[in-house]
Amino acid sequence: MAPVRIAMLGCGFIGEFHALGLRYVREAQLVAACDADAARREAYAARFGCRPIASLDELCADPEVDLVVVSLPNHLHRDAVVALAAAGKGVACTKPLGRNAVEAGEMLRAVTEAGVFNAYLENVIFNPDLLRMRDMVKAGAIGRLTTVRAREGHSGPHAAHFWNAELAGGGALLDMASHGAEYARFLFGKDAEVAEVFAWGATLVHGERTTGEDNAMMVMRLADGRAATIDVSWSSKGGLEGRFEAYGDAGRLITDISVGSLKAFVERPAGYVVEKADAETGWVFPVPDEVRVHGHDLMMADVVGAFADGRAPQETFADGFAVNAVLDAAYRSMRSGHWEPVERVPAFEVVGR
Repeated sequence: MAPVRIAMLGCGFIGEFHALGLRYVREAQLVAACDADAARREAYAARFGCRPIASLDELCADPEVDLVVVSLPNHLHRDAVVALAAAGKGVACTKPLGRNAVEAGEMLRAVTEAGVFNAYLENVIFNPDLLRMRDMVKAGAIGRLTTVRAREGHSGPHAAHFWNAELAGGGALLDMASHGAEYARFLFGKDAEVAEVFAWGATLVHGERTTGEDNAMMVMRLADGRAATIDVSWSSKGGLEGRFEAYGDAGRLITDISVGSLKAFVERPAGYVVEKADAETGWVFPVPDEVRVHGHDLMMADVVGAFADGRAPQETFADGFAVNAVLDAAYRSMRSGHWEPVERVPAFEVVGR
């Protein structure tokens, strides 16, 4: 089988996770790294054994690139995807797909009209625990699924662009509830219509750094009355939180993907502990094989395998659009104080969803 020649667009933190997620994917060949920061792209290319590329235009024109993984800040997603689709490149884009549903709809329209492969990079649902949870729900282990819950938190983003709410498109809700929203769709089934959303958000801790919400909660209500509750925070001390629960009329399923079996008390730092760790000494909770635990290995295997086989991946831009539509309703609810319907946008209607 011919290798899938992949370029990484964006060589920051998530770009590193995406590259590491390709480690065990037999068909994957990381051939290029593109980033506006020359020093960062050169270092990234040296680390992962690929060519540095200086610009998006150069990347679009490169005949040796089949699939581009967009690992850029939120405000750069739309223009990059539109350009790559016009150049005929396959595109995989990190979450959230757009800063809002209009942008996500434009991106979906671009890849659909160009007829190019597209994948939405939502890593959380590829966590092994959540995959097993989904299988048990499908098997009827907890009866009829009635509600799901997600709680994600940490003490704040590691990159400056996240704190600029106008640039990023939102705060903690857009950043983290995008995971919970797709987790809910993953368990309930993508054919289960999300009818309306109620949400609260506030800047409780980081008012000197952002005008966006650093804490938020939302309830997604399905058309049949079932619901998902999603609680997120940028002011949660003690490291990354990731708890997911599912309740049915015959049982429940609960996992915490941020806590493994390894724990340690250390007086001397040993280097990187885990994403969003707040301390390097004292009690620390390193996560062995963090890339796999956070779902990146299985996510990238699904994306590359689908591209190689000429089929759609598990998560496409249509899923990314659906998440953005839910989050848009949540932001409207924050402002209105009422339940808000999940709306479709004209750009998405073009492709006949």
